[in-house]
Amino acid sequence: MEESVKFGRLAEAHFESGLLCAESVVSAIAEYQGVDEHLASKMATGFCSGMARTCGPCGALSGAVMGISLVLGRESLSDTVSTTYEATQELVEKFESEFGAKDCHKLLGCDIGTEEGMEYFRSHNLRSNCSNYTRKAAQIAVQILSKNA
Repeated sequence: MEESVKFGRLAEAHFESGLLCAESVVSAIAEYQGVDEHLASKMATGFCSGMARTCGPCGALSGAVMGISLVLGRESLSDTVSTTYEATQELVEKFESEFGAKDCHKLLGCDIGTEEGMEYFRSHNLRSNCSNYTRKAAQIAVQILSKNA
């Protein structure tokens, strides 16, 4: 099985077991990199649900950006940001191309920061969409990271 598919499925399994979107993606990428996934998951919590239900970027996408930065981010002030930025831009472009948006409320068609939005989310079983975003964000990130290894 291709590595990106494996870690995409791992992220989805994390999500299905109770982790939230950003937590699931960054945990899978941390495992891919051999880094403590529990600390990575903890760092990601505020990014879940479109930055804590504020209609921000999709949490799965945010978790993937954190994962890319975990692997490619600068280690010293003299390091360049170009590799990380290029990988992040590619991730965002591919995610948006796949799903038509990058912000949580646009992807879901509702604002989950409101009672009405959460009711819509539940009644339309949109959690399954989030599971898909989680799997695909991790898969895209690992594809990009494997090219930069």
